Amino acid sequence: MLRTEHVDFYLELFQEGYLVFNEKRVQLVEWLKRDILSKDNEYYFDDQQIEDYINFSERWYYPLDDWEKFLASFVFFYKRSNDTPVFRIFILVMGRGAGKNGFISTMAHFLASSLHGIEEYDVSIVANSEHQAKTSFEEIYNKIIKDPRLSAVNTRDTTFEDEPIGEFEPWKSKIISQETQSKIMYHTSNAKTKDGGREGALIFDEFHEYENSELVKVFTGGLGKKPNPRQFFIGTKGFIREGYFDMLYDRATNILNGDAPFNGHFPFICELDDIKEMDSPDLWEKANPTLQKPLTGRAERLLQTMEDEYADLTYEPSGRPMFVTKRMNVIEGDSEHSVASREELLATNRPFFDLDGLKPIGSLDYGSVRDFAACGLLFKKGEEYAFKTHSFAIKHFVDIHYGYSNSANALGGSKKAPIKAWEKQGLMSVIDEPSLDPMHIVEWFVNAREKYGVERIVADNFKLDILRPLLEKEGFEVDLIKRPQSIHPLVAPRIEDGFANNKIIFEDNPLMRWYTNNVYVKETSNGKIFDKKEEVKRKTDGFQALVHAMYRANELDDQTDLDEFFDMVSQLQY
Repeated sequence: MLRTEHVDFYLELFQEGYLVFNEKRVQLVEWLKRDILSKDNEYYFDDQQIEDYINFSERWYYPLDDWEKFLASFVFFYKRSNDTPVFRIFILVMGRGAGKNGFISTMAHFLASSLHGIEEYDVSIVANSEHQAKTSFEEIYNKIIKDPRLSAVNTRDTTFEDEPIGEFEPWKSKIISQETQSKIMYHTSNAKTKDGGREGALIFDEFHEYENSELVKVFTGGLGKKPNPRQFFIGTKGFIREGYFDMLYDRATNILNGDAPFNGHFPFICELDDIKEMDSPDLWEKANPTLQKPLTGRAERLLQTMEDEYADLTYEPSGRPMFVTKRMNVIEGDSEHSVASREELLATNRPFFDLDGLKPIGSLDYGSVRDFAACGLLFKKGEEYAFKTHSFAIKHFVDIHYGYSNSANALGGSKKAPIKAWEKQGLMSVIDEPSLDPMHIVEWFVNAREKYGVERIVADNFKLDILRPLLEKEGFEVDLIKRPQSIHPLVAPRIEDGFANNKIIFEDNPLMRWYTNNVYVKETSNGKIFDKKEEVKRKTDGFQALVHAMYRANELDDQTDLDEFFDMVSQLQY
């Protein structure tokens, strides 16, 4: 059986009950013992390189965690037949805050150094955004800049005048080892700018955001030109399904299950085994190996942050998908879900608070001139929102899709919205016109201004070239949203929290509840977006008008209820 200090120590900690492993790490241990460490005639650990890496990291950066030393041991694990790495592709998936980037920073720096000793062993860090791609690069750069003992540039002071000059030449776009001529560089996901390099190692940061394998294929084209090529994939579970992450994760799962050969892959996956474990902080170590006990100072700070975020979920439930996915490393159910539950929608059916003296934000959604349009007024008092709406629909459209002219439509049905009932309730107007005359909308807002004082109207770009001059002619300020979907991630927390905590009031408005029930929330790499459950019949215009108004809802925070103000003044003694 193959032995080396840091692997032995880590496995002993687990076997003696000091570590809490998730199922995939238990499988990893079993697989290593059965299929890898048992082959001492085929493989060997380079203990000198392992210790050189650990000493380098702890001298210049920070003390390494046990999981980092364990992983590093397999980076310098070789075949006896040709002295090439047994593992060439490392899949590191764990919860946010574990220190993945810190590990990668030290590893990238070491691999480019003379201690590793391979000439022109370039290391490239690749990510979707420049900000993320530069995370580890800048950590290395700043370390060299701040410590003259690492820098080959003449920035020395008397503190280190007796020390030998450093090895690394730091530049804003690359870091060069003067000993090996190896370079550390960063790249964004714009594959067109990549011409195929001569990397020794590639680090794919946040690979859960890759929609396909194109980026990886472009950058790996240059691997193999230098000895001992390696790839590192680091990330957490994201919101992009059927992308590159799912493919690599499935492959790792098959390797651990014994259903596929490992082919140079080392899968280190940390995650909860069941979403119920989220409610047991003692099990969070399954998703984040840094939380092993006894906690280091950094781990204590991380745990406190996670506990605070967990406590916040009671008051901000919209944060649950992010906490579950990023901290617990679990994909909870489908990435698409309704914006509000049935109970939350029914809770909107209660009387408005007193609207007198409160100035609303106006909003509208004008999806098509041939079907529906919705106008709305958003009021706020304390933590509650009141949304008063009216919709317009073209008779021809509701005849075709809802049987409006059929007497049975008065009640609706399983597939028919009760347009007549909603019209009778005063929630909407059915217009017998080929297309909607925009003056219906203008007149509604003029009447609303007379009663409630609305001055500002928020709307998307569609048909606003027609409506905007008409509204401005009447003295309204029109706030244009050029790309409506771009605001969805910004307002999603406010809307989801509003429904979850019963802060949103529609009064007895089944039309608005219908609009809202026709919406689902979809998780994307850019955040949450609101979309239609069905394209034609299940309209969402009223809900989209609510979204537009919520985008400017913060402007309602500072207004004064005039009735309360006058009541207060009347009680003053002069």
